[in-house]
Amino acid sequence: MTKELAPLYVVPTPLGNLKDISERAREILAAVPWVAAEDTRHSGPLLKHLGSQARLLAAHEHNEAEAAQQILARLEAGEAVALVSDAGTPAISDPGARIVARVRAAGGRVIPLPGPCAAATALSAAGLEEDHWLFYGFLPSKSGQRQKALEVLRDLPYALVFYEAPHRVLETVADLAAVLGAERTLVVARELTKLFESVHSLPLGEALSWLEADPNRQKGEFVLLVSGSRGDGRDQEAERVLRLLLADGLPVKQAARLAAAITGAAKNALYEQALALKG
Repeated sequence: MTKELAPLYVVPTPLGNLKDISERAREILAAVPWVAAEDTRHSGPLLKHLGSQARLLAAHEHNEAEAAQQILARLEAGEAVALVSDAGTPAISDPGARIVARVRAAGGRVIPLPGPCAAATALSAAGLEEDHWLFYGFLPSKSGQRQKALEVLRDLPYALVFYEAPHRVLETVADLAAVLGAERTLVVARELTKLFESVHSLPLGEALSWLEADPNRQKGEFVLLVSGSRGDGRDQEAERVLRLLLADGLPVKQAARLAAAITGAAKNALYEQALALKG
């Protein structure tokens, strides 16, 4: 018989406030012999605070394939491993997905724990009224590539959720306004659960000057949330054409392509809309 692997636990850690760690996360981190951490220097003090004696393995974006090998070896030896990132839930705009995939491919057990996530925390305080939201994570670092990515998202009716670092927040907000439109609502959620936490809502066209007015507003880790597209006359006509094509039995992809060609609306947005209509 093949020996069963020890489990890999995916453990969310606090965004900032240490009181946000769950009782179950405490128990797991205190019980496992190994913790795979995005930054061992960052996670070491947390483990010490929790009284954990676990040994640390480095598992970051530059060594994820190698780390997966090391973790799998530990699991094969019957030693459980907890996977953590610097803050929040691993594998959500943080390293971890390749490690999880490798363990699952080897037949191992991956046990996820619920817990802190910056996107969900920001959404709960944003007050955006869209029924659906799309989590994008970090946009490309270069403006040209960032604007191209935003053009794909521009006509979607969903609230859009981005992460951003302080040194890029000004240029990212400028591109959000330029591509998505100044009239949409931006919610700037900064330093969530920490001492200088702030959640501020304003029109996207006013956001850059608001950030520039106070350098303190540019500090910390950001979640940027943008209200969904309200559509215009062209969008309404595109939806009408799309519905007719789908009613005639055309496949989703073909209907979206033809509706885009007829109306000039964005093909990717129409494809997403067609999927929603068919669903």
